[in-house]
Amino acid sequence: MRQDLLKVPVLGPFLGWRHARTVLQVLMLGVALLVILDGLWGPQLAPKNMAGVLPWVHWRGFVALALLVAGNLFCLACPFMLPRRLAKRLFRGDRHWPRYLRTKWLALFLLLLFLWAYEAYDLWSSPLLTAWLALAYFAAAFVIDGFFRGAAFCKHVCPIGQFHFVNSLASPMEVAIRSADVCGDCRTRDCIVGRYENPRGLDAGTKALRPHERGKLLQNGCELWLYQETKGGNMDCTFCLECVHACPHDNVGILTRPPARELWEDPQRAGVGRFTQRPDLAALALFLTAAAFINAFGMVTPVYALEEWIGRALGTSSEPLILALLFLIGTLAIPALLAGTAAKVSAGVSGSGRGVVQEATRYVYALIPVGFGMWIAHYLFHFLVGGLTIVPLTQEYLTFLGFSFAGTPDWALGPLVPDAWLLPVELLFLELGLLVSLVVAHRIAVREVGPGPKAMKAAAPWGLLAITLSIAGVWLLLQPMEMRGTFMGG
Repeated sequence: MRQDLLKVPVLGPFLGWRHARTVLQVLMLGVALLVILDGLWGPQLAPKNMAGVLPWVHWRGFVALALLVAGNLFCLACPFMLPRRLAKRLFRGDRHWPRYLRTKWLALFLLLLFLWAYEAYDLWSSPLLTAWLALAYFAAAFVIDGFFRGAAFCKHVCPIGQFHFVNSLASPMEVAIRSADVCGDCRTRDCIVGRYENPRGLDAGTKALRPHERGKLLQNGCELWLYQETKGGNMDCTFCLECVHACPHDNVGILTRPPARELWEDPQRAGVGRFTQRPDLAALALFLTAAAFINAFGMVTPVYALEEWIGRALGTSSEPLILALLFLIGTLAIPALLAGTAAKVSAGVSGSGRGVVQEATRYVYALIPVGFGMWIAHYLFHFLVGGLTIVPLTQEYLTFLGFSFAGTPDWALGPLVPDAWLLPVELLFLELGLLVSLVVAHRIAVREVGPGPKAMKAAAPWGLLAITLSIAGVWLLLQPMEMRGTFMGG
């Protein structure tokens, strides 16, 4: 039986409260303002600045754990939604998002740009640039959703949101209906259109009411156009819980499910369509999988020798240019070559007759768990090593504000766990991701060609690719890595 997070004592009633999301967003807004103010006017030594520690050490660690345990909880509490909500009040926001941008290609490009800028301009060590990045995010959310209908910023633009959408596909929870029969009998569809004072007009034999004839809007429906009855999984779902509050039958919850199940299922999903017909979504999944390893590679010692070699080959010492080439090769060219080869082999052994792109669009989702495992291993490393930095940082900040009770900061605090635990914890998550990837690859093959030896053969190239990524991840985790956000080695 599926468990429902909204039925859990204390937590469930809070999440089911209409204003819970606003409370969480306001709290996160306070943290964001602290980061921005300290980043703009505080000390520019990253470990002594909130903008150098909270976003790059603590937030990423918490995000990884939240995705692993429950799903896309960050979007639930996202502070960037408050200016977006203000924009909806100030402007009509009635323009349709351009049809040619209703894919994930723009989001993929912005993710590539962000990951490159993170390394090229050392965002992790620049509180000032981090603060300006946060301000740019607030401005983008305000402008885009002030002009366009729905949640255009979340669905089509936000790089952070795309990261959460893809990796939450492997999470053990989803916002979903409790009973299909209840939805089948519903005539108002409040979860998608919103709840109005006069919801009549969808019953058989009754003339449908136009939006302006329904009276006052009491509760928004899903602004990402994910109709609950046909919604499947976490893709594009921000956990806003608008559908929970809008449903007049209390038929929507946060339900448990087998982790990664939606990676091998291929129903027609509301607002998303079929995964097998979304090469843009498959490309985003492949990019984020590769980026997990390239992002970690940018922080280990061997990367400097490679950058030096590339610089000599290009005849340049420009680090941004060198890193641009490294990221293009590492997140686009090599992954496309490896996935294309795996697709060619799997199509050949299964006799599907599909082209490389069509075959890859079916199987590439199997790589998401091993990539997610690498993201968790990497982010947890920085969190476990530098998590206690927040203690002396807070003490120093309070002292600066004139509170003498804070005490003397101790910048030599050790990691959150014993040093001997770090590598085993990292390897555990990486190899769990590999195990899930192997299972998903086989389940996809069974879906495509049926059970039996042919499914094993069709899944083998993707399993081999996942194993290769896992070996690369083990090698990365064994390398000396920069201790960013602390005074411990960088």
